[in-house]
Amino acid sequence: MHKAALGYIRAVDAVNHRIGRIVMYGIFVLMGILLWSSFSKTFLNPTLWTLEMAQFAMVAYYILGGPYSIQMGSNVRMDLLYGNWSLRKKAWVDLFTVLFLIFYLGVLLYGAIASTAYSLGYWGSEPMSFFAGLITGSEEIGRTERSPTAWRPYLWPIKTVMIVGIFLMLLQCTSELLKDILRLKGETI
Repeated sequence: MHKAALGYIRAVDAVNHRIGRIVMYGIFVLMGILLWSSFSKTFLNPTLWTLEMAQFAMVAYYILGGPYSIQMGSNVRMDLLYGNWSLRKKAWVDLFTVLFLIFYLGVLLYGAIASTAYSLGYWGSEPMSFFAGLITGSEEIGRTERSPTAWRPYLWPIKTVMIVGIFLMLLQCTSELLKDILRLKGETI
């Protein structure tokens, strides 16, 4: 169990670290989009795609960078009491609170999967069977959802990014849970 937990922690931390280090440069993509938006509105004809593309870039930056933030401990915390606690007490509190976060992320992941299925034209109530049917060939993509703006981009790509980001966050929270358990057993990670 101990070796399996350490292997899981190392694998998840490595994946989220690499993705986080790449995604952190997404802020420059966002800045480029907004700079182009300002330039085109001032000197050229305003473009339709810049505001919505900036929103999509920010969602990807935030969602895919979240697991890295949790891993680095740079997420926002209420340190009024927490900062003065011992490592053991912090591990107990983190162990307890991460369970709520894992539950919340599970609900959020199911909602993201259902929303993505809807954006691919599925109108039923079983999104998991829809995706299983896509793999086996028994389902087809229907009328895909588009944004109601003038640009009208498809929404399934950003919803897919949300699924990936929430799933990575769920994996990272499970890794943090295992780290807390190992800390409570007195082991160094």
